[in-house]
Amino acid sequence: MMRFLRLNGPLMLPMLALILALSFYARPAYAVNPDEMLSDPALEARAREISEELRCLVCQNQSIDDSDADLAHDLRVLVRERLLAGDTNEQAINYIVARYGDYVLLNPPLKPDTYILWASPFILVGLAGLAVFGFYRRKKREGRTTPANLTDQERKRLNEILDPSGD
Repeated sequence: MMRFLRLNGPLMLPMLALILALSFYARPAYAVNPDEMLSDPALEARAREISEELRCLVCQNQSIDDSDADLAHDLRVLVRERLLAGDTNEQAINYIVARYGDYVLLNPPLKPDTYILWASPFILVGLAGLAVFGFYRRKKREGRTTPANLTDQERKRLNEILDPSGD
């Protein structure tokens, strides 16, 4: 058995080829249960497209398509119900946004309510730049770029530490 698993055995190349071939079939894991799926492939594709745009309110950085949370399940079912009712993708999304707010969107729109969300990365970078600028300005004002010299007492203590024999 161990001979079969040796890395330089005769089956090494076919095993690597099989692993490589199977890796091309790897797909992302979806949390959509088979009982949720619509029988119409076109509607199901639209439901998946919409679900990828909606945030799981429990998991927060996962789409409802990727989340196993009960609320994500409920939202997936709601999206499918809206599509079966004849809504367009935009109408289905607007229906859910009307109930849960812009927070449910993974890519929230730019509008007055979300300005701080969109501006916060630039504000943080600006504040970090000001902090770095202030740090170097203060350091330059102090005029000291190297550590201060040791006092006589510190120098004596350092010598005692480095040369315990006292020679």
